[in-house]
Amino acid sequence: MEVLVSRALPGSRKPLVWAAGAALLAPLALASPATAAVPAATAGEYTVTALKFTVEAGDRTCVVDADLYRPAGVDGDRTAPAVLTTNGFGGSKSDGTADTAEAFASRGYVALAYSGLGFGGSGCLISLDDPDIDGRAASRLIDFLAGTRPADDGTTIDFVTKDGGGDPRLGMIGGSYGGAIQLATAAVDRRVDALVPLITWNDLNHSLDPNNADGTTVPGVFKWQWTNGFWLIGEGQPLLAPSLDPSRINTLGCLHFVTRACDTLRLLNSGRYPADKVEEMQDFARSVSPVSYLSRVEAPTLLVQGQADSLFTLNEAQASYETLKAQGTETKMIWQSWGHSGGMTDPASGELNIGEGNLETSYVGRRILAWFDRYLRKNANADTGPAFAYYRDWQSGYGEAGAVPSLSRKLYLSGDGALVDTRAEVARGSRTYANWLVPTSHSESSLSGLIGLTDPQPYDTAGTYLGWRSEPLKAPLDVVGAPRARLKVVSPATERVQHSNDAADKLVLFAKIYDIAPNGTRTLVNRLVAPVRVPDVTKPFTVDLPAIVHRYETGHRLEFVIAASDTAYFGNRGVKPVTVVSTPEDTGVLELPVVRGTPSP
Repeated sequence: MEVLVSRALPGSRKPLVWAAGAALLAPLALASPATAAVPAATAGEYTVTALKFTVEAGDRTCVVDADLYRPAGVDGDRTAPAVLTTNGFGGSKSDGTADTAEAFASRGYVALAYSGLGFGGSGCLISLDDPDIDGRAASRLIDFLAGTRPADDGTTIDFVTKDGGGDPRLGMIGGSYGGAIQLATAAVDRRVDALVPLITWNDLNHSLDPNNADGTTVPGVFKWQWTNGFWLIGEGQPLLAPSLDPSRINTLGCLHFVTRACDTLRLLNSGRYPADKVEEMQDFARSVSPVSYLSRVEAPTLLVQGQADSLFTLNEAQASYETLKAQGTETKMIWQSWGHSGGMTDPASGELNIGEGNLETSYVGRRILAWFDRYLRKNANADTGPAFAYYRDWQSGYGEAGAVPSLSRKLYLSGDGALVDTRAEVARGSRTYANWLVPTSHSESSLSGLIGLTDPQPYDTAGTYLGWRSEPLKAPLDVVGAPRARLKVVSPATERVQHSNDAADKLVLFAKIYDIAPNGTRTLVNRLVAPVRVPDVTKPFTVDLPAIVHRYETGHRLEFVIAASDTAYFGNRGVKPVTVVSTPEDTGVLELPVVRGTPSP
């Protein structure tokens, strides 16, 4: 079935019209020279054709469900570049994926939107965007856009611009699960010409079991709420999208995921990290993550990551950005306001909302259009913007820079709980906290968001955390990037099990930064925490905190906190008192990436 659609472009007075059933056509070989000429049409008009593709995906064969969006006037003589897009986790070709395809089809691009493997009407197991499974399945769709492979009903096309035989001019765009698939596809198919991955991951080890202690291979702290929430969505797919397709069923330990994903989740939920299982778990998570295959990605990549995101933090995008840039892949990065933890604002604020059609009127939207204009339409004059840009909620517009700011301000942890400017101001002293056997601190509940409940405000329970506060600021302080803390703690209870064969016996703590208003109100910046499983409590360690973009206003204080627990994560095994000792000669240090020209506290 082919459906004619007319979509108003931004600024047009023409309404959005769905002419469902206006053109009921028999299956059509779209590449046939005998096909009737497409009549001239209003800008923004396109047709939608539902298609199926049988693909090989790892050890399974299954059908991919897709929709082809063809702009009016595009044919074998008037070709157009293509945009390939797919859904976020739990979605399908019919959700925001359709919005994306519509947006680009109405702007003259051929678009192919499909349901990712295991979702919507597509078969096979959920394999977490494995390049050798999901990536190669997407590559078969690229064959169709190249005109070298028919859909299951025999449909072929010849109206996508080509760079050579079998090589379509092609870009990819999508968010989260639909972001990682782009990098996975580009790693196995060099025909991809441009990527725009939004709010996606670099390494699932860090995303789902993060250890923010720098430079360690010790397993992290299980992010149980996010992980199990998505697991339930995945396992519920045969109910949410009913199907008797046997390719969607796994009889080896779980219902709908590949077996190694099942094994990994069981280990994480066990609360144990036996040495003989950790390496296997980490190897699997790494194998389905860009960190393992970015070296094969050559397509120009515009990374867009959300500041309000406790699932995939800004650090994930920065890690991918630095890798791509170091190997010579053309790449730029934008930190927008919204992510998995919220932050979506009205389009009038200048933030991207593709469903509202504000590509031309949003900063990120204009950057995306310019990216595709440069690399798909080959407009050498298209301005793709600066290397790095970040959303500022304290003033209009985005900040722009040649790179993420470096760590340029140091503050010291004083023994009296102060956060001071110099070592000379550090007071000698020690303070102690202890965890309970239940969580006593709260940052963000992903479960609340997933089921539509209001999430409680962040809190820390007295006696289970330590905090260090600065003096009131005498001028605004703009922090852009990932703060870093150098710490040393004393925990005799942990020392006794330091060499256990189970890493779960090591000390767990959570580092975070608050903004304290003059009236005493504490705001956890973007509700982000840095979980740490301390590699060795007998030695100092460095914590890379989640990157933030935040202005501390005049009169506000910074507060650096280490807490014993967090409701969104697994915590310590047993009660582990922790003492922090401070002397001018040997004390903890907090480093901040401050925008140049901003005075220190």
